[in-house]
Amino acid sequence: MSDKVLAVAAGHAITEQELNKLIANYPPEQQVYMSSPQAKDEVLEQLIAFHLFYRMAVEEKITESKEYSDMVEKLKVELASHMAATSVVEHIQVDEAQERAYYGQNQAQFTEEIKAKAKHILVESEELAVQVAGEIAGGLAFEEAAKKYSTCPSKDRGGDLGYFSKGQMVPEFEKAVFDGEIGPVIGPVETQFGHHLILVEEKKGGEVRPFGQVQAQIHQQLIQEAQQKVYQAKVKELEETYGVERKEA
Repeated sequence: MSDKVLAVAAGHAITEQELNKLIANYPPEQQVYMSSPQAKDEVLEQLIAFHLFYRMAVEEKITESKEYSDMVEKLKVELASHMAATSVVEHIQVDEAQERAYYGQNQAQFTEEIKAKAKHILVESEELAVQVAGEIAGGLAFEEAAKKYSTCPSKDRGGDLGYFSKGQMVPEFEKAVFDGEIGPVIGPVETQFGHHLILVEEKKGGEVRPFGQVQAQIHQQLIQEAQQKVYQAKVKELEETYGVERKEA
């Protein structure tokens, strides 16, 4: 790594190595942007300001203040605690056999949500619904019947409700759609809103996503669960070793 000096601020030589180390601390998606000369110049200016303010802090004896000392001690405790906790969980690994076992035992978690696409005609009475169904059977297009008879605002779209999943419609309507066949007119189906004629056009979903698509997700979840378990066990052990006395609020 280059040790080329890029600037000298308050007597401190800022090298290309120092700049690159700072950029490496940015999230990966930002590091791509940071590779441009303009972005590097911006980071360099931040470093220059950082060292200038540090010199100011020294000159004004901020580094000798009690507030500064207290903050340093607090940061020392936080850093040491973080490093100790990390050392407890950083060794944890999960292999593919564990991932596949979890995948096999939790298929519902990886099943695509079932959705349906349907049109409907809503009328006030069962008699009218039967009449409209007869007209459709006689050749009247479902969409035209919706525009002519339906009291639902969807009539302007030929009764089209678009795609919806379970839980979005009233139970009677939902059951008719998801249990019904694609193609034939279903109904009349009575709900609190009236009587429906339903045309189910498509159903999709219900398939289990392949293991390869969810392996990374499973891996991360199992790692986090294992780390949490080990972490909590270690906290319990440390409580017994060093003692904890919890006071009532």
